[in-house]
Amino acid sequence: MLEQLLIFTRGGLILWTCKELGNALKGSPIDTLIRSCLLEERSAETSYQYDSPGAAYTLKWTFHNDLGLIFVAVYQRILHLLYVDDLLASVKKDFSSIYDPKRTAYNDFDEAFRQLRAEAEARGEEMRKMKQSVGRGPVVRGGKKQGQIRDAKNGLVQGVGKKGGKSGKSGGGKADSNGDSGKKNDSENRDSKSANGHTSNGYVDDTRVVLKSKENSISSSNGGAFDVNKLQKLRAKGNKKTGDINTVTKVSSNINATKKKPTKLNRVWDDAPSKAKLDFTDPVDGRGDEKVQVVVANEGESMMDKDEVFSSESENESEGEQVHNAKTGAKKKGWFSSVFQSISGNAVLEKSDLQPALKALKDRLMTKNVAEEISEKLCESVAASLEGKRLGSFTRISSTVQVAMEQALVRIMTPKRSIDILRDVHASKEQGKPYVIVFVGVNGVGKSTNLAKVAYWLLQHNVSVMMAACDTFRSGAVEQLRTHARRLDIPIFEKGYEKDPAVVAKEAIQEASRNNSDVVLVDTAGRMQDNEPLMRALSKLINLNNPNLVLFVGEALAGNDAVDQLSKFNQKLADLSSSPTSMLIDGILLTKFDTIDDKVGAALSMVYISGAPVMFVGCGQSYPDLKKLNVKSIVKTLLK
Repeated sequence: MLEQLLIFTRGGLILWTCKELGNALKGSPIDTLIRSCLLEERSAETSYQYDSPGAAYTLKWTFHNDLGLIFVAVYQRILHLLYVDDLLASVKKDFSSIYDPKRTAYNDFDEAFRQLRAEAEARGEEMRKMKQSVGRGPVVRGGKKQGQIRDAKNGLVQGVGKKGGKSGKSGGGKADSNGDSGKKNDSENRDSKSANGHTSNGYVDDTRVVLKSKENSISSSNGGAFDVNKLQKLRAKGNKKTGDINTVTKVSSNINATKKKPTKLNRVWDDAPSKAKLDFTDPVDGRGDEKVQVVVANEGESMMDKDEVFSSESENESEGEQVHNAKTGAKKKGWFSSVFQSISGNAVLEKSDLQPALKALKDRLMTKNVAEEISEKLCESVAASLEGKRLGSFTRISSTVQVAMEQALVRIMTPKRSIDILRDVHASKEQGKPYVIVFVGVNGVGKSTNLAKVAYWLLQHNVSVMMAACDTFRSGAVEQLRTHARRLDIPIFEKGYEKDPAVVAKEAIQEASRNNSDVVLVDTAGRMQDNEPLMRALSKLINLNNPNLVLFVGEALAGNDAVDQLSKFNQKLADLSSSPTSMLIDGILLTKFDTIDDKVGAALSMVYISGAPVMFVGCGQSYPDLKKLNVKSIVKTLLK
């Protein structure tokens, strides 16, 4: 049964709801649809699945882009209602005919909806009966057909015609009608079959044929009788070759014998080994003879606090280049008709009109390292938002599609949550708790290096930081983080290797609370998204310590693989979580952003697949090389 049907504007004004249904929806499926689907440019999808405690809904929708209306139907997921799409189309058609932008109430639409609903349910019932009848299919029972099949098989086995490709009826029928001539043909056929290696009952004598083929091959290769002289000549050549090889081997062995083999020096062990812990990460021995140089004041200001000035060539793009992008669409309709439509502004956009420009945009996004699947979904969403809309005067289809895509990309890349970490740090400090950030990601993306960059930026804002070395899996990970801590002169909490990282992080947070540290930066081991044991350990670390921010560190070079990495990280964290409300990826830190030139599509792919904002961008190898993501610059770069 249909739970609810709503009609509202793109501005959020509800124009009509079905009073007959009157069912109170559990949770907020409409708000979630707008926030998670429509604003994220996923409107081209067929349906949306909403889950809440005690309710599971399926939502379907359609647009009237010219009027700016949205029609949404909600029903229980367990019910497979076949008439919902048909009902939405009918409601859209009838409501659009009476819509007036000045009106805000449409109580007179109740009777029309009742009639439309009854007709749609009747058509849906007919479709269900047709599917059931088609699903059963024709039943083939045994009898005449099976007997005919058996007869046909027997005929093929028993009687092979003259050339072995006809049934017994063709040969046997002629023998009956022609008398002796048929018998004569049969005897000739038997003689020919036996001569060719066939038996009298129509089967091939495999043994005879194989032997004969072997005899033919031997006789053809030897050219007749076996020649002993040839064999003696071949043996003489072989002995000569082996003799040459032996002489070369002897000479090489003599040369190697003259060379002296390097001898390995024996290791000398001290009688009384020092009790100090071996540490080769820093030339300073740690005895206080020399002071470790702190480079906080020498690296300069972090790029996070600098405003980036961006100028794109796409802003100066001429109208002629935009027309060239949709040249295929102009050819289909003709030059005069396209110019006339751009002047008149009365053309209603159809999907076929948008395809050439969308195809060019999709290719452009893919060249900028955007995943193919996401590029296709974005183009479908833009097509759904423009289909049925009237083209403005003196406006090309290509420029209209370009503007719509730019607006869609800005909506996707704009953060939906606060990314002001400094404000969150001060809020957590007022509560007497340290602000915990966990860095996760695959192997080799630069988690430890960019953790140090974040620590450097926080130190410039007078925030006390402590590092937690929770990468107890990779050799050298603790020493690497200890080096960063020494250079930045900040404390580090470590327990060595082969320890439980979840317990190490918990003890580090407790130590930060005792020392009044404002922020705890937790370094974790790199792991592939398909590594089940390491993903389980990461889920345990997050669920046990409940950090304030989970940062996924990903490469800007990843491209299509970034989608798989981020989606599987989120999926594993959700599946392996022991609590009903699992923590997922909260933000993204993009590394190696200075190596990709204009191929910035990984940022779009990651944000689209997870909904998490890009909070930091690594653009170099020194501590200040960390900056914010400029949404406008990314969008302009993707579309230029």
